[in-house]
Amino acid sequence: MGNHQLEQKAINTIRFLSADAVQKANSGHPGLPMGAAALAYVLWSRHLKFDPKDPEWPDRDRFILSAGHGSMLLYSLLHLTGYEVSLEEIKNFRQWGSITPGHPEFGLTPGVETTTGPLGQGFATGVGMAIAAEHLAAKFNRPEFPVVDHHIFAIVSDGDLMEGVASEAASLAGHLKLGRLIYLYDDNRITIDGNTDLTFSEDRAKRFEAYGWHTLFVEDGNHLDEVDQAIQLAKEDPRPSLILCRTHIGYGLPTLQDTSKAHGAPPGEDELSAAKEKLGWPQEPWFFIPEDVKEHFVTLGVKGEGAHRSWTEMLKNYRAAFPELSSEFERVQRGELPKDLDPIVFPTDEKGMATRVASGQTLNHLAPQIPELFGGSADLTGSNKTDIKGESHFSQEDRHNRYLYFGVREHAMGAILNGISLHKGLIPYGGTFLVFADYMRPAIRLAALMEQRVIYVFTHDSIGLGEDGPTHQPVEHLASLRAIPHLTTIRPADANEVAVAWSVAVETTTGPVALALSRQAIPTMDRTEFASAEGLRKGAYVLKDWGAGDPEIILMASGTEVHLVIEAAKQLVSRGRCVRVVSFPSWELFSKQDKIYQNQVLLPSVQARVAIEAGVPLGWERWVGEYGEMIGIEGFGASAPYKEIYDQFGLTIDHVIKAANAAIERVYEKDGEG
Repeated sequence: MGNHQLEQKAINTIRFLSADAVQKANSGHPGLPMGAAALAYVLWSRHLKFDPKDPEWPDRDRFILSAGHGSMLLYSLLHLTGYEVSLEEIKNFRQWGSITPGHPEFGLTPGVETTTGPLGQGFATGVGMAIAAEHLAAKFNRPEFPVVDHHIFAIVSDGDLMEGVASEAASLAGHLKLGRLIYLYDDNRITIDGNTDLTFSEDRAKRFEAYGWHTLFVEDGNHLDEVDQAIQLAKEDPRPSLILCRTHIGYGLPTLQDTSKAHGAPPGEDELSAAKEKLGWPQEPWFFIPEDVKEHFVTLGVKGEGAHRSWTEMLKNYRAAFPELSSEFERVQRGELPKDLDPIVFPTDEKGMATRVASGQTLNHLAPQIPELFGGSADLTGSNKTDIKGESHFSQEDRHNRYLYFGVREHAMGAILNGISLHKGLIPYGGTFLVFADYMRPAIRLAALMEQRVIYVFTHDSIGLGEDGPTHQPVEHLASLRAIPHLTTIRPADANEVAVAWSVAVETTTGPVALALSRQAIPTMDRTEFASAEGLRKGAYVLKDWGAGDPEIILMASGTEVHLVIEAAKQLVSRGRCVRVVSFPSWELFSKQDKIYQNQVLLPSVQARVAIEAGVPLGWERWVGEYGEMIGIEGFGASAPYKEIYDQFGLTIDHVIKAANAAIERVYEKDGEG
């Protein structure tokens, strides 16, 4: 059998493995796997550098199926090339407990580089991977030792190109001239609603040329040599490349090909049977893999193992030639922090500083000690305090620098941070105003879902930003972030809590961390009078007990409002009350503590409790209990100097005192003592 015939059999194997799985599950998307099988086959057989025996090999090429609904295409390739994705798992597509879910999930399936469900996210995440690769290559590569030398490939769809996050990321990728990016555009011109003429009529190639991309055309996506030549030309061009490949959704399905009905529903047994007859494929058994196709795909895996062995030998010689550099390279690949980090300690200061300012100082204290810290801001560098002093920025001219200007692209920033983290070797951070967390929420959610090591520097965290008004005042955002599983949200109360929060952030490897930081200044507490800021590590801690006896009221707050409960406590004590003050910067960290510690902080015997936070009160009822009071904001903010806004919304010492007395009286009445 000629090589061409074998390749066509291999492509049809991919098509019908995918279609059989969708039909068996009675759920899924057959159109993309059947239409893009040839594109994927050429990429994986002639270009992609991978080792199925070690999916984490640092110098592998990354492959992203941005159109994640076509997941069976990827699962078929992973199974055929020797990854630990069994045929049984293919047969269990979309079923409980399988590693072949409806969309690719990072950390579940070997060989899946990123979770791609929402369209556009994979596209933008790949940009982050390319940025990481460029920076690490500039830092670690030496003549004759290209230890970082790989590409980021993706198959992207019409839907990906329509999404705004992809446009943001494409614009930045072109500006930065990220030549490691090569995206195959599955141009089948069909969406769920019908032909793309309904909504998507611009010249996609010209749009990407305007972004600074290299664009190529493949008139027939089933023509293997044309696809191959386009990928080769893309690899030789210094710009990111978009290869527009004309394909046919549901290729081979007699009545469904080139229609929206091929997109997201099983073809039906009769249609599938007719497609097999049309393409010369056996009707039985289902999930058929010819022996010569099996052997062919095994050789592709073996080829990748050989490339990995060559790289490992080079790394051995690299260690000998550059021992310190290689040690650093391997450390950051493992995700280990340098040893014996020197913490920053802020002096007591009644006037204090904004926690965003303390964050900037802490970042600059850590940056020389943690060279893998890499990040920037979405056009708010001066406000977010995210710059690294004395260093320039990452650019197409200089990849060594680790500060990245994202531009006004919050959503792309979130996805790019995910890509940098997924690539490994760097700890990414990104800054914007807390209110704009909404603009990047899908990417934050994916970071949490994938448990990625990403740090968000969210400043201007409340109505305390003042005159900019309610459009910029994030009243509901803390509650919104706290609702995301695996995301740790921290709202520090002073400069030293900020320092500890940053330590927690860089140490956290099992999910993203969001720092919520103030615009306005807050006193830096005297830690000889109050408990150590290290208590932040447990999410909530007792700042101080006041009074002559056991506490009868617990006052708790996060962030800027902690100083309000401290002042309220002083006045309550002067009136004979016994008060406990609790700083409560992180619900997530506190929830991880055992019940013994939680009860030590929030004494079960003290049911009179008051919490105050400059945001919606949703969720605080968990901590204040049945008889407690929550002081928050029920509506949106206003435009005025921040102190006046606090007064108008009742975020005051007097209001805390009033609420405390009311809570105490309520408990006394309940106990029959009032």
